[in-house]
Amino acid sequence: MTTLKEQQKIQEEFAGRMDKDELLNCMRCGFCLPTCPTYIESGYQESHSPRGRIALMKAVVDGLVEPDEDFERSLDLCLGCRACEPVCPSGVNYGHLLEEARDIVNQNKKHSWPVKTVRKAVFSGLFPYQNRMQSITGMIGLYQRSGLQKVVRRTGMIKLLPETLASMEKVLPAVPTMKEMKNRPEHLPAIGNQTSRVAFFSGCLMDTVFLETNNATMKLLQLAGCEIVIPKGQSCCGALHGHSGEKESAKELAKKNIQAFEDLNVDYIITNAGGCGAFLFDYDHLLKDEPLWKERAAAFKEKIKDIAEVLVASGFHEKVKLELQQQVITYQDSCHLRNVMKTASAPRLLIQSIKGVEYKEMQQADRCCGSAGIYNIIESEMSMKLLDTKMTQAKATQASTIVTANPGCLLQMKLGIEREGLSDTMRAVHLVDLLLEAVKEPAAV
Repeated sequence: MTTLKEQQKIQEEFAGRMDKDELLNCMRCGFCLPTCPTYIESGYQESHSPRGRIALMKAVVDGLVEPDEDFERSLDLCLGCRACEPVCPSGVNYGHLLEEARDIVNQNKKHSWPVKTVRKAVFSGLFPYQNRMQSITGMIGLYQRSGLQKVVRRTGMIKLLPETLASMEKVLPAVPTMKEMKNRPEHLPAIGNQTSRVAFFSGCLMDTVFLETNNATMKLLQLAGCEIVIPKGQSCCGALHGHSGEKESAKELAKKNIQAFEDLNVDYIITNAGGCGAFLFDYDHLLKDEPLWKERAAAFKEKIKDIAEVLVASGFHEKVKLELQQQVITYQDSCHLRNVMKTASAPRLLIQSIKGVEYKEMQQADRCCGSAGIYNIIESEMSMKLLDTKMTQAKATQASTIVTANPGCLLQMKLGIEREGLSDTMRAVHLVDLLLEAVKEPAAV
């Protein structure tokens, strides 16, 4: 609960920091309403819509509304999926407004000791340090491989965790060993004729928990004729920080990544996680007020490409034979990949190019699945409502495979499959893992 003094400070900073032109760009037309998951799932509450949240932000700026608990709740419940942006006739950058508002509130609110401790441990002590990410992942691996996981499940100890976390434990992938995480390449040659030179953004979670997906990504890029550089100086993209009111930390991570990639002389910087890619793509906005970094961030942004776009552009799906056993596949969009990076057709084209696959479009495949970073942990009730709706739509396709392109979405869809009791008949898989599975030219791999 914010004190009166904290509310006054928040109100002052809203007046000084929020982009008033952007707030005024919203015409209150309502085109955003049908695209907003929280507006729909909350029973059409205006305060839980993009239009309503912008109105509240402007009211705080104008001193007409206090930034009280109800105001904070409105911001907290937002997924940040940015589905409102593509349909906005005024082109309002809602995501930028949301991140600025959350940062102002977070930096001027006194958190309880437990919350403050957890935030510091996660945002300052863990994600910026890849060696610590590896250590945590190594502990998970020890839990999985030592037999402790079987004991915990067999004895029912897992039920001591909240339901969502207990389910999440079941859908975690088999994580790599410390040796595998430490032994990462810095350069890989193209396979066959080289068509381009690219850099790979390996990420933090992707290069630990989802290391096999990163390996698959690099193999596909090699098959597509890409020489790959993987700079050691890169760090976490900063998305979780930026979305959670830790803007200054996000800026520091952004600067570190720009420095790591800017002198590599590459055609593209490749990402395979929609959430990371979108935040990297927004570095120019994040650093817009810093003259020494603004142009460097803009140059960095110009090279960011999702793996699917690069594979399609290279003709990968035409020159590499792709085949799977007969199956029905559907695709769940990563919100940020679609709404920020504008990548929607390339993943579908790649899936449909696989022989043996019957592709069925999921109804509202572009609507958020409820993962949204750590949203499914801190806003479990709303997240599960969205997931239940998503699984109804997924089941309607009669697909045996759900494909997505973001680690959070992948875990969320795996969780949905587990909750529905469909683990024996349905699976969720990252796009690049599916494509590598489909490669049927032994000489190429």
